[in-house]
Amino acid sequence: MASYLHIKQEIEKMIDNRLWKIGQRLPAEYELAKYFNVSRETLRAAIKLLEQEGKLFVKHGSGTFVIKPLPTIPSRLEMLQSTGTMIKLAGLTEDESKEEIGEVACTREWAAALHIAEGDPVVKIERVRYADGEAVAYSINIIPKELVGDLFERMDFTGSLFSFLEDSCKIHIARADTEMVVPLKQDRCVQRLQVDKEEETPILLMKQLHYNEQNKEVLYSYDYLRNDIFQFWVRRERK
Repeated sequence: MASYLHIKQEIEKMIDNRLWKIGQRLPAEYELAKYFNVSRETLRAAIKLLEQEGKLFVKHGSGTFVIKPLPTIPSRLEMLQSTGTMIKLAGLTEDESKEEIGEVACTREWAAALHIAEGDPVVKIERVRYADGEAVAYSINIIPKELVGDLFERMDFTGSLFSFLEDSCKIHIARADTEMVVPLKQDRCVQRLQVDKEEETPILLMKQLHYNEQNKEVLYSYDYLRNDIFQFWVRRERK
């Protein structure tokens, strides 16, 4: 572990153990560096991380102060999670129904996102995700055929697509660009998630382009989610 991360953890322990209380100013930088037996640059790196996490407040000319931590917020949009994980976090029991798994020709939209040619073969996976007996999500996943070959023809896929790709294809999804959309109520996927014929169930659509560790586009997806089941939050900061 990097030394500044170790110092960060030590300062957090001191705060948790109330050695320094909310509103209290920390000792001077040179005193802390001497106490931890590290350089001032290492100490500053640890302090900066704690400031970014909202645990310390650095006021130039006055010092560094312990502040009240912000509450944890659920389902943060910055956190990339599988649909299955989101269902579990909602306290529900997951099940699924495969609608379609097979090779199709790449559309113009998918090609533009995945940086492949229109008409190239891709694997298309459509699934309805259930929780406690009700349809709560509809997922459409598009993967370039060249990345997975005939894997989905040879193996019975179920559960987490992220885990399946990592275990069977050595494709690790590291990050994603996500667009939040309110889909049209005429959308067939929206219709599949309607619970009550009389009252419209609100649906959110997450269009997501997923990348591996080398930032290569490996998966394009449409995730339709019932808004009465899933709520998403983002913490905004004023700069």
